Amino acid sequence: MTELHTAVARRCAQAALRLLAAGGLVAMLAGCNESRVTQADYPTDYRLRHPITLKEGDRTVEVFVGRNRGGLTPAQRADVLAFAQMWRREATSGIIVDIPAGGATGQAAADSMREVHSIFAASGVPQRAVYTRNYRPADTALASIKINYSKLTATAGPCGLWPTNLGPGQDGSYIENQPYWNLGCAQQRNLAAMVDNPADLVQPRGEGPSYTGRRTVVIDKYRRGDNPSGSYAPAFDTGKISDLGK
Repeated sequence: MTELHTAVARRCAQAALRLLAAGGLVAMLAGCNESRVTQADYPTDYRLRHPITLKEGDRTVEVFVGRNRGGLTPAQRADVLAFAQMWRREATSGIIVDIPAGGATGQAAADSMREVHSIFAASGVPQRAVYTRNYRPADTALASIKINYSKLTATAGPCGLWPTNLGPGQDGSYIENQPYWNLGCAQQRNLAAMVDNPADLVQPRGEGPSYTGRRTVVIDKYRRGDNPSGSYAPAFDTGKISDLGK
């Protein structure tokens, strides 16, 4: 009976070892499959990891008004004028003006709005493009006229994400010497912030008309056999401090 029990126990132990080995093999295969899927979803090009996307944002300027003054200060006139000029160049919507109503600043805001409308009209902003609405300010002693419109903006990121370690690890990015995830994110984000017209990231601008006056001068010189380049005054380089490069 003792030998029988020993044989049965030995067979059970062997079966358990086989099950453990099979489970370990399955786990290893699952881990390899997971690593392969993760690596497939991990693009090496920073432009694919951190793409620049276009969306609609807001440009806002606030004109603060007090209770004892109506009209705009010189700095506020410059802000409103620059806002109107930018609207003509980049806006994708009309202008929405939130005017504080009631309280100690109500009359001053109404007087300031007359000047705001005159600046808009002088800048070429159509009257139908301006929509005004009233709101109750939280601080009745100091309120602001909020002027805003929608425009196209470019953005990338967020940056600072580190899904994998930079040092040795089990993931394929280290073994295959792949660039780390955050590489190139700051560059993409800065480019999106600095571009003048976000639409330039999608398509080129249309060509404008050429400068007819300069083109006529160059063609006339070419017809006569003269040098078509421009001529400068003899003393144009008197301020130089070195002849390096001549």
